[in-house]
Amino acid sequence: MRIGIDFGTTRIVVATVDRGNYPLVQFETPDGGREDWFPPLVAVRNGARRYGWEAHAAQQERGWTLIRSLKRYLEDAGPLTEVELGGQTADMIELLSALMSSLYTALRECSSLSMARNEPIEAMLGTPANANGNQRFLTIEAFRRAGFAVLGLLNEPSAAAVEFTHASRGKRPARSRGSVLVYDLGGGTFDASLVDTEDQLHSVIASEGIPTLGGDDFDGVLAELAMDEAGIPAGERDGLTQAEWFRLHEECRLKKEALHPNTRKITVELDMARENWPAVTVPAADFYQRCRPMIDETLNAVDDLLVLHGADPDAIYVTGGGSELPLAPRALREVYGRRVRRSSYMHAATAIGLAIQADEQAGYQLRDTFTRFFGVWREADAGQTIVFDPLFIKGAPLPLPEQPPLRVSRRYRPVHNIGHFRYLECSRRAPDGRPVGDITIWDELHFPFAPALKDNNDLAALAVEHSPNAAGQEIEETYECDSTGSVTVRVANLSAGYEKSFRLGRWSAAGEPVRPGKRRKPAPKKRRRPRD
Repeated sequence: MRIGIDFGTTRIVVATVDRGNYPLVQFETPDGGREDWFPPLVAVRNGARRYGWEAHAAQQERGWTLIRSLKRYLEDAGPLTEVELGGQTADMIELLSALMSSLYTALRECSSLSMARNEPIEAMLGTPANANGNQRFLTIEAFRRAGFAVLGLLNEPSAAAVEFTHASRGKRPARSRGSVLVYDLGGGTFDASLVDTEDQLHSVIASEGIPTLGGDDFDGVLAELAMDEAGIPAGERDGLTQAEWFRLHEECRLKKEALHPNTRKITVELDMARENWPAVTVPAADFYQRCRPMIDETLNAVDDLLVLHGADPDAIYVTGGGSELPLAPRALREVYGRRVRRSSYMHAATAIGLAIQADEQAGYQLRDTFTRFFGVWREADAGQTIVFDPLFIKGAPLPLPEQPPLRVSRRYRPVHNIGHFRYLECSRRAPDGRPVGDITIWDELHFPFAPALKDNNDLAALAVEHSPNAAGQEIEETYECDSTGSVTVRVANLSAGYEKSFRLGRWSAAGEPVRPGKRRKPAPKKRRRPRD
């Protein structure tokens, strides 16, 4: 059984491969209904946990704490990151794996899929285009631990581009070539990818994104406007429990998703959050006015991407649940006119594209690229300065799943007794090569350059010093990156004949526990002028 899974911030959507068709999977809900999505929710109470639809049902019961939008916290997480759950903590990877195990069980027992008892579930997974390496690793690892056979990991807007081409078959000349800009505004993140298309070959030219902007933020805006309209004082708002905030945001999400271009007023039932609070009416124009700066941020990101690459795409393809807000396509049409095309499956285009990519008979090939620079800090000028050595360059093509991994090597003679490697990713580089923009810290590794230290298991506790003995050694670093963006390194002392291998991630320290809650958003930039 082959499927595509779009692990979204507010919804997990699954599409299956069925003899050239890619229908969405229906899930049975606790109340006997059926939905074409699965909630990425965790509920905790007195040490007990629920996931998915069972967690969704817990919002009606007292004492449960619900964790909403867990995916948003992967951006800053590593393999050792902990999440605070109702006064307790749990490993992020453990929490994600349990959530995906719940999805795995639901697919087998409570969904529209029909499969043999021992039939494997092979899944093509999606990830935000701006996702860093740690986020990609956590996603793959959680699904593997849950029992899925992971076929690969694709950037979400790249998968949507596959769905766009597939849906356009018969509407364009045979073997036509062009480009499409995928505008993917989801529940928690915004991504844009510029994709070159020729027949069934897709090549990603570049991707950009805003990891802290999505439909969740629109829900928060509507909640604040509703409480303003009701005159609820700050003290009462601050006193809302996590469960009450969850119910309020769910009420606002439902009302937001019911909007259409002719909606003039939005009625919010505040008693869904707290008993005896009133129902209020918010003018749609006020809601759109408050949301417009966030939409403008996405327009800036799209414009920056197109200007940087001198691109003039044939189509702007709009996908993602957040894009169902009528303001989003309206603002895009103000700038790009008739080239804007809304997906017929706004919240499901990515899942369908992933399923198409998982289908060996479909014949689509997608060549994705690095969305960030990945490298390591190194000393220069005899230790007087530190420089960034980019090992894998932003925009470099990733290998296809059947191809060997990319390989990069460095060979040198060291001057210190210990190699202290500090890895990072960045979205941009300054003219002098410094990492700038969004920077993600990866792992810190230690390797014994001096042969006398090769059996020491606590190199981090030793001082890094100049060593005449180390200077006579020849060191080689070999980095490999596969089609999913996972990076491994082998460091070898070629002179003394020993080596160590590492899988890179954020393994060095757990850091502070993640505390789910509101996230502050960056201030919007001044919007560019519309294009002619």
